[in-house]
Amino acid sequence: MDIKSFLKVIGKYKWVLILVPIVAIIITYFLVQNLPKEYSSEVQISTGLLDPSKKVITSENTDFFQVSQQFSNIIEKFKMKKNINLLSYNLMLHDLENPAKRFRPYSEKLDSLNSSEKAQLINLFKEKLATKSILTLADNKGKYKMYDLIESMGYGEEVLRKKIDISHTDNSDYINIEYISENPDLSAYLVNTFASDFITNYSGEIAVNQNTSMGLLDSILKQKESVMNSKNNSLAAFKRNKGVLNLNEQSATVYAQITNYEGQRADLIRTIQSTQGALSVLESKFRGNDPSIVGSNRADNREIVRLKREREAATSDWVGNGFKPSDQARVDSLTKIIQEKSNKNEDENVFDPRASKQTLSNQKTGLELQLAQAKASINSVEQQLSVLRARYSSMVPYDADIQNYQREADLATKEYMTTLDQYHQNEAGRISGLQLKIDQLGLPGNPEPSKKIMYVAGAGFGSFFICLGFVFTVFFLDNKIITSNQLASATKSNVVGLLNKIEGNERSVREIWNDKNDNANYEIYRDMLRSLRFEVNNKMDEDGSKILGITSLLAGEGKTFIAYSLAYAFAMTGKKILLIADEAPVVKSESKALVVSQNFQTFLIKKEIHTEDLITIMNKNTARNSLLEMQSIKSLKAGFDVLREEFDLIIIDVNSLHDINIAKEWLLFTEKNIAVFEYGKSIQDTDKEFIDYIKKLPGFLGWVLNKTQFQK
Repeated sequence: MDIKSFLKVIGKYKWVLILVPIVAIIITYFLVQNLPKEYSSEVQISTGLLDPSKKVITSENTDFFQVSQQFSNIIEKFKMKKNINLLSYNLMLHDLENPAKRFRPYSEKLDSLNSSEKAQLINLFKEKLATKSILTLADNKGKYKMYDLIESMGYGEEVLRKKIDISHTDNSDYINIEYISENPDLSAYLVNTFASDFITNYSGEIAVNQNTSMGLLDSILKQKESVMNSKNNSLAAFKRNKGVLNLNEQSATVYAQITNYEGQRADLIRTIQSTQGALSVLESKFRGNDPSIVGSNRADNREIVRLKREREAATSDWVGNGFKPSDQARVDSLTKIIQEKSNKNEDENVFDPRASKQTLSNQKTGLELQLAQAKASINSVEQQLSVLRARYSSMVPYDADIQNYQREADLATKEYMTTLDQYHQNEAGRISGLQLKIDQLGLPGNPEPSKKIMYVAGAGFGSFFICLGFVFTVFFLDNKIITSNQLASATKSNVVGLLNKIEGNERSVREIWNDKNDNANYEIYRDMLRSLRFEVNNKMDEDGSKILGITSLLAGEGKTFIAYSLAYAFAMTGKKILLIADEAPVVKSESKALVVSQNFQTFLIKKEIHTEDLITIMNKNTARNSLLEMQSIKSLKAGFDVLREEFDLIIIDVNSLHDINIAKEWLLFTEKNIAVFEYGKSIQDTDKEFIDYIKKLPGFLGWVLNKTQFQK
């Protein structure tokens, strides 16, 4: 938000911001002079919810969330229509039964009744109070319009509800009831009656509800106890009939015995199998050819006997043949072979075969005895296992039945214990729970501090901020552009200059420039024009540009006058200027004045120009013809090249952007451009596309805010 602009709007409406609060303060001051005095009375009710001294079980943990809910419930119950109506009945009865001490003067409706009618009305109110009836519009249909009578006295439900303040301070055990009225006795009577009636009624309701709950719980507790006893008796009867003391322990014992005998049976089977294997090995040794058991091989012995016989025959031949060497060699050879066979037979029979065989025979006898013992033992184990398995199998049906009995008995016991706990909790809650009691009665007090100053101050501040809000709304809804910052923000472009508004129809640049009468408006215009000339000249000198286009969003925003003014301003710096613009009244002068103009279309045809002084003017064709329809682009560029050689600066008064078809053609030949925007106008949605177009041109320098209204 533009703070400066907002301050200007505030300055515009400053008298409204000053006078309206003053008027409001004066009116409020006179209105509050006759306000009656107000008297407040407050009663304090203790609940016993957060007071440890009122709790029987002092170690009980406090659930603050639950306690907060209880306080909220009590406060909401205070506000119930039924309780407010009972208060209305009491107030009416007080005023009717004690006319001399009535809190308020009788209303016209009540005062119009005679003594007999008032007595009948008292009986009706007492009846409604005794029955705790709710007051509705239907009570107007009887002989007496009770609803309207109560409202006429200011004791109606809505009036009382608005003025009775019921509150509870956090972490406090008290509920406060406050009432403010014009009568101190009325305030005290109302809060005390309201509190005492509520405590009586609410405590009675709680007692009835608790007794009902306790009776219901007691009935449920007895029912649960009966079910529990029935289930436990069924379980005990089943155990007695089946001879079961503790089925789980008995079955576990039998199962452990079965496991033990099965382990023994497995060990005996392993023993039998290993013994039978050992006997098989011994039998194979007895049947085999093991030399350590059966001795030397008989074939070897027979071979030795045969060789000895052959040696004997060879010896006989040797002797008979007269001891021939060949016979002797045969005898020696046989002797050697017999010796080798004998030595071998001795090496193979180192152990005594009879001793080995005796040892194996003893082992076989021991294994056979062991095998016989194992087979005898396994039969005994099998018999025991059969007995134990039969006993365990007989327990299985009992287990399913006894689990059902046990589960039902446990469930019934848990339900009974849960109900018993709830019963005890409610019993304790009746003793240590909610205990409403009036700890501090409401008393008549002094009048409340006057609020007149608050009303007066509130009226002043309230009216001031309402007016300020009105001014802000006017400012917010006003989208007129009056500052360069607003223009820059709206167009998202630079603002290169501002020019103030020149009043009067007969005006010329020469008169403005040469004014000697200290016209502040002219002086500001000259200064702003020089500033604009400086900005434009710097930008054009950066790249040697010579053709400047001046356009605007709409016609009539002053772009032509600015074009003439800039031409004169640049001529004052000694530059030779060509101005191509719409026709405008000019003043002849001997030096640096705007001279009689020539025609731009004629120049395009003849390519001839007559320069006079420092400023030369070429008028555009007023018929709004298209440049490209008159000459080709090539010819137009050639013409502008001639002009660039002749002049230091060429200023073109381009058509407004709303004449976009003509403006685009002129902007083809400009090198730099500025756009003029009139002070106090707003940018419409239709203007945004033209703003985007001019911003995208590479030579666009920025905007000029024209016709601004300010003083030096």
